[in-house]
Amino acid sequence: MFKNSRRKIVAAILSVLVLVLLGTFCVIYIASYGELTRENRQLLELYVENYALGEEAGRGEPNPERPGGRDRRPPMLELSTFYSVALAADGSVLKVDTADISVLDEDTLTQLAREILDDGKSSGVRNSLIYQTADKGDYTLVAFLDNTVVLENAGTLLRYTLLFGGVTLVVLFFLARYLANRIVAPMEESYQRQKQFISDAGHELKTPVAVVNANVELLQRELGENPWLANIQYENERMSALILQLLDLARTENVAPPMEDLDWSRLVGGETLPMETVAYEKGLSLESSIAEEIWVHGNGTQLRQLTSILLDNAIRHSRGGSPVCLVLERERGSAVLSVSNEGEEIPPEQRKALFERFYRTDVSRTGGQHYGLGLAIAKAIVTAHRGTIEVQCCRGKVIFVARLPLRK
Repeated sequence: MFKNSRRKIVAAILSVLVLVLLGTFCVIYIASYGELTRENRQLLELYVENYALGEEAGRGEPNPERPGGRDRRPPMLELSTFYSVALAADGSVLKVDTADISVLDEDTLTQLAREILDDGKSSGVRNSLIYQTADKGDYTLVAFLDNTVVLENAGTLLRYTLLFGGVTLVVLFFLARYLANRIVAPMEESYQRQKQFISDAGHELKTPVAVVNANVELLQRELGENPWLANIQYENERMSALILQLLDLARTENVAPPMEDLDWSRLVGGETLPMETVAYEKGLSLESSIAEEIWVHGNGTQLRQLTSILLDNAIRHSRGGSPVCLVLERERGSAVLSVSNEGEEIPPEQRKALFERFYRTDVSRTGGQHYGLGLAIAKAIVTAHRGTIEVQCCRGKVIFVARLPLRK
């Protein structure tokens, strides 16, 4: 139970931290990449604006006739790599500038410029190049800015982000485990104390209950039948039954039982036979369907007790005359024991609480020597066998389903 609580706390803490880290890294990455790309686009726009087809065409020299001239160029303009293709109105190539770099030759740039003009887009990105087209009157200019450095920087940022993010998550995982242990420790200690109290109280109460029972029997021999003594004896028997159930629950939860390979089919069949008589006395029939040779690794005494608890619970709460059905079968690598009876549907909010100690729904408060510990013991047995137990309500039937792993 507490292991699941620790896992859930660790998962919750890590989920929040992962979302925060992921959101932070995404914002940093997208903002950085967007800012660098925006600056490159501004440089490309300035290059296109200052471009003049002439002796220095394609080298990013500002137009001397334009006010401001060289003073308008930022330093990055000198450090950036530009390519350009000037095309006449008839499609002929007037000038190609490769920036004296052999990565892109004139033919490649020309073909790329024609494709861009055919697409009709004035700006965009092709491969690692940012491009922009401009109508210069007598010719059309297609200018490119090499964006390789930005992409490489973005890739480097992403790699380091993933690397340090992974390291950070590992550190946070151990931190989350530490916090989960600190959070769960007081609850686990309280729970252990509660279980120890129940066990100690049960052992301490056995002696006075036995003494009271012995004294009542002696008084009955001397005084004969007496309604007051009969009432004391009845209540003393109820107390004795409660103590035995408390001790069973404490023993099941605190002591690891000896385990062995068992034929659960044989155990269930042997426990079903005496319960048929109990059902018959209450005007019910007990129907069973038990698959053969279902082997599990478990404790025979506890598995018999599990079957008895589920059958007793179904018989006590079944409507008069309706059959109680028991089915034992294999299902996806598990041995599944289901016991069903016709009865009032249990509200969903009460189904999980059925397996808590001393919990009884209003419908099931029938008195007698039943204190709401049977299903708690059943759950403890199933948990000790690494299985699960649940209650289902379907078409007027209440079904308790216990799943145990099959023997490997």
